[in-house]
Amino acid sequence: MIHTNYLIIGSGVAGLTLALRLAEKFPKKNITIVTKSNADESNTKYAQGGIAIVIDTNEDSYQKHISDTLICGDGLCDEAVVKMVITEGPKRLKELIEWGAKFDKNPDGNLNLGKEGGHSENRVVHHKDQTGYEIERTILKQVFQKQNITVCDHHFAVDLITEENCCLGITVLDEKTKLLQTYKSDFTTLATGGIGHLYGHTTNPVIATGDGIAMAYRARADIKEMEFIQFHPTAFYEAYSGSKFLISEAVRGFGAYLRTKQGHRFMMDYDSRQELASRDIVSQSIDLELKKSGDDCVYLDCTHLDLEAFKNHFPMIYKHCLTAGIDIEKKWIPVVPAQHYLCGGIGVDTNGKTSVHNLFACGECSQTGLHGANRLASNSLLEALVYSGRIFEYLAHPDLEIKTADYKISEQKKTDKPEIDSEYLNELKTKLQHLMRKNAGIVRYDSDLQNAKEQLLKWKNEMEQIERMHQISATFYELLNMITIGILIVSQSLERQENKGGFVKLKKLCV
Repeated sequence: MIHTNYLIIGSGVAGLTLALRLAEKFPKKNITIVTKSNADESNTKYAQGGIAIVIDTNEDSYQKHISDTLICGDGLCDEAVVKMVITEGPKRLKELIEWGAKFDKNPDGNLNLGKEGGHSENRVVHHKDQTGYEIERTILKQVFQKQNITVCDHHFAVDLITEENCCLGITVLDEKTKLLQTYKSDFTTLATGGIGHLYGHTTNPVIATGDGIAMAYRARADIKEMEFIQFHPTAFYEAYSGSKFLISEAVRGFGAYLRTKQGHRFMMDYDSRQELASRDIVSQSIDLELKKSGDDCVYLDCTHLDLEAFKNHFPMIYKHCLTAGIDIEKKWIPVVPAQHYLCGGIGVDTNGKTSVHNLFACGECSQTGLHGANRLASNSLLEALVYSGRIFEYLAHPDLEIKTADYKISEQKKTDKPEIDSEYLNELKTKLQHLMRKNAGIVRYDSDLQNAKEQLLKWKNEMEQIERMHQISATFYELLNMITIGILIVSQSLERQENKGGFVKLKKLCV
């Protein structure tokens, strides 16, 4: 058994910044980060756009950012949370800069602020089109310099250990030794990111399988608003399934146009903000255009833009397009909506506390009330930074008491059961991804959702029978988690009767 004071599951911006703050405040306490891949692999790494923060108070204001967020959330945001997150943003940005993060500046030395869909002003702080990578690089460098932080990569968190509604730690599968280990902790934080791989077509990396939410659900934590799934309007279109390259919303903020195959600039038909409408509206508009035309994708037209300025702002996007045979000066970029962000998740209060004692959640796996029915662009990194700070401040309070439960944690060992057929798991995952895309996508129907729920429950029963007969593996538990998340999504989609934000459900399929 391994004992640690603070246990953090996940190595994105939420988990890493919390670990760093705790390590600096409590140099004699141990902080352990458990991550199922390399330490630098997370959704944070792939965040292109930036962090939405009010800086230029001559043109912008907290109230404008609050209003934009509330409008995007379509009436379901917690206004007190929105105000808290937005007003604390500048302080968190200052911390990032002090840790060494570099952000783009204008010739006058002030931060260069971008504009994205749903924002009324330029307020997105960025590092070209690789903001997440820059933040991840900066924080990880600081983390590795702290002697009281241990990073356990290629360790898969299997399940939370709870007793009397109190989290005592987790069981972890060491993927190198194939042994189960027990981690006992005073406080545990889930920072496991999103669910994108459940859909296959996603801007998320393959590690985004909803593990933290599934574990929290099995531990009887509150799971809220899983029906609110954001699809990014402009993922680079490729025929195969899998993680998609993201064409940042900032490209439309830079002046790019969305067109059909025939060249029609269709967003003018749907919203007065045109290409800068919020993501739910743009995604739904593209979905409708594709259903009308039968085409596989629409196009992003950048041919009228200043090429040198584009290359300077979006070097990674320009290079990816060029590698794929798209010279943006002459050709349009093929794009299609792809699963991008989960607005729901593990319910937390303003200190990041879940409904289970000693268990916290932060980042995309949590449901804070900030996003409501639809996330405003670049509010996600902001939320992760603010809630990481809130959890830290709660844990650093001098009067904090550790709630304990009378429970003896036993060490778990590898069994002699046969290994699971990996081909079966891969085939089932492919079927799952197809089911979710077809039955729980941008526009949903009650009949499809009910059929999906029945199928998901059958698969869950199959997986539980296999678990009793075979040696567990990370691949198995990852798939079990994905099925669990699928059940939560379709169940909560069936329960919601009102279309809001990114959630659109029709009673019957109209042909």
